[in-house]
Amino acid sequence: MKYKRVLLKLSGEALMGNKNYGIDPQRLDQYTNEIKKVVETGVELAIVIGGGNIFRGIQAEQSGMDRVQGDYMGMLATVINAMALQSALEGAGIYTRLMSGLKIDQVCEQFIRRRAIRHLEKGRLVIFGAGTGNPYFTTDSAASLRAIEIEADVVLKGTRVDGIYSADPEKHPDAERFTDMTYNEVMKRGLNVMDMTAFTLCHENKLPIIVFDMNTPGNLLKIMKGENIGTLVH
Repeated sequence: MKYKRVLLKLSGEALMGNKNYGIDPQRLDQYTNEIKKVVETGVELAIVIGGGNIFRGIQAEQSGMDRVQGDYMGMLATVINAMALQSALEGAGIYTRLMSGLKIDQVCEQFIRRRAIRHLEKGRLVIFGAGTGNPYFTTDSAASLRAIEIEADVVLKGTRVDGIYSADPEKHPDAERFTDMTYNEVMKRGLNVMDMTAFTLCHENKLPIIVFDMNTPGNLLKIMKGENIGTLVH
């Protein structure tokens, strides 16, 4: 395998499947199968999942709610998704640990860097919930931060598009797709790969990012094998 330790970032919206909100059991099963194939190869895998299918702090602020309160509600939404993913993975026979940026002792461990690394070394899949545990930071930022903390080889951003384009391919069918870009090229073109805090963390720590289509069966495993799937930012 090309990578030994990987952090996979999934959006909460990805879990909706064809629903308007919540969690689609079929999509959850699909992701579980993709993840299981990777774990069985011996790759050390950690996952950060968003909460946008349940609640988004930024939308709450737009409706007049206090931003900090909204962000904490968003963090709890990610914990709900993380628990659903953990349940599905354990049902498939994968040993997992759920670690949270917030202290919620009844359902998950509090994030401790050394303990997270030890879980990975022992072959357990680690899910990081509750973002960074701080308001004003997105789950993209949490993914970048946790990846750096656990010394991951790469951040994989699983989306519904097959890489980075010069414009939104769903709105602009003639948009150019990139297979390989530098951090500086992404910033120069003003492309929206991650929010700027998350992207800067990866840039400063020389942590490569791969943006790929998580909904295409086999893509995750192909990346582990070193195939050119999606767009590599380095």
